[in-house]
Amino acid sequence: MAHFNHELIAPCGMNCGICRAYLDHSKTKVRGKATHCVGCRPRSKKCAFLKGNCPDLREGRIEFCFQCSKFPCDRLLHLDERYRTRYGMSMIENLEMIKANGIEAFLKNEEKRWSCQKCGGAICVHDRKCYACEI
Repeated sequence: MAHFNHELIAPCGMNCGICRAYLDHSKTKVRGKATHCVGCRPRSKKCAFLKGNCPDLREGRIEFCFQCSKFPCDRLLHLDERYRTRYGMSMIENLEMIKANGIEAFLKNEEKRWSCQKCGGAICVHDRKCYACEI
């Protein structure tokens, strides 16, 4: 499924395929909206939230934050806390799962966890709605 592939897993552990900004864009294909995003990797940002502060990401020495000697850094800890508190999802847990089990196992788990039971579309982590069938 398009929302559950390696290219949409950001270095910070976010699955861009379940993000409201990505889902808004993938549904409408409207550019210029404040929420427009095609994912960190597809737009060559490597990580929209962490790259500017991380020379290893910026210079392409690591693919995921768990590969860094400073994992988890303060910025990732802050981002993870916000997502755990507001959305019930942990980027650090995502990264630990990728590290322990590989990206394919992580993607299978993401598809099971975030797929709409009605149509198979992606459920948004931010509002728990399916952007494919609007439930």
